[in-house]
Amino acid sequence: MPFTKLGAVVLIIRTINAFKDTSPFFLFSTSELLAPSPSLVSASHLSDIVTPQLTACNSDTYVIVSQPGVNAADYGDRRSAPHLRKKMLGDDKTVRSSLAIKDVLGYVNVEDMSRAVQDRCGAGHLRVDASTGAFVIAEDARPRVINVDFPALPAGVGRSKKLIENDAFLASILDLLSSNKYTVVYTTSPPTAGHHSAPAEPEPYEMDALFQVPVHMGLKRDLFQLKRASDGNITLPNGPLFERYQYLTPGLFMGFLVSLILVSILYVAISGVASLQVSYAAFDKEMGPAAQKKQTQ
Repeated sequence: MPFTKLGAVVLIIRTINAFKDTSPFFLFSTSELLAPSPSLVSASHLSDIVTPQLTACNSDTYVIVSQPGVNAADYGDRRSAPHLRKKMLGDDKTVRSSLAIKDVLGYVNVEDMSRAVQDRCGAGHLRVDASTGAFVIAEDARPRVINVDFPALPAGVGRSKKLIENDAFLASILDLLSSNKYTVVYTTSPPTAGHHSAPAEPEPYEMDALFQVPVHMGLKRDLFQLKRASDGNITLPNGPLFERYQYLTPGLFMGFLVSLILVSILYVAISGVASLQVSYAAFDKEMGPAAQKKQTQ
C-alpha cells in the first residue's frame, strides 16, 4: 500500500513537470479544416496532424506565427490577446474552422511546416520580423506563406503589455488579408529558465486600463509602417470608430456621477421645502376680545 501511494505521488510530480514545459497552440482558418483537438500532445505529433491540413492548399495565404517564451497562463486574461480570442471564440464570422490545444509538449518546427506548404502548394515565402514592424507584400504572389517571428516575452510586469502589442500587430496583418482565404498557425514555446513568469506576484492592476487599452491598440496599429510592392508605402487601416476615439473618459464619468449626486441632494431639499404646509393665519396678530382677555390675565 505505501508503494502504491509513492508511485501515485511520483506520477503526479512527473505530470506537473511536463505541464511546466508545455505551451499552447492555436489555428484558425477561413477555410474548412478537419483536425482533431487533443488536450495534450507532443510537438511532433501535432505537426503530423496539422501539416496534411495545410498542404491541402485550401487557402491563398498561410500565416505561421512563432511566439516564444509563453505558456497557457499568459492567455488566461481576456485582455491579453483580444484579437486572437475573437478569432478562436467564433466572434469573427469569416473564420470557419479553429483548433486550440492548451498544452503542447516540445517545440513545433515551423520551418518544416513552412517548407512543406511551399513545396506542395507552390507558394511564395515572406518572413516578417515583428520587432521592426515593416515588410513587403507582393500582390501577385499567391499562394504565399508568411512567417511572423515575435520576440520572446520579457519576464515580469511587461509580459501582458508586450503580448497585447504582438496581438495588435498580427491583427494588422490579417486586416490586409481580409479579402483572401487565409489560415493562421499560431505556435508558441514555453519560457526558458530566465523568462519564467512569477505567478505569486501578479501584475499591478491599473484603474484606467479598461479605458486606455483600446486607444493604445489603435495608436499602435497606426505606427506600424506596412508596405505593398505594387502600391508603395501605405499605412494601416484606421480601424473601427470606437478603437480610434475615446468617448467616455474617467474624468467625464466621474463628473456625471458627482452631478447625479448633487442633483439628487438638490431635489430632496426642494421637495422638503415645498412640502411645508403653514396657513396664512398663523402669522396674523390676534386683535379680538380673546386677545385682550389673555393680556389682562
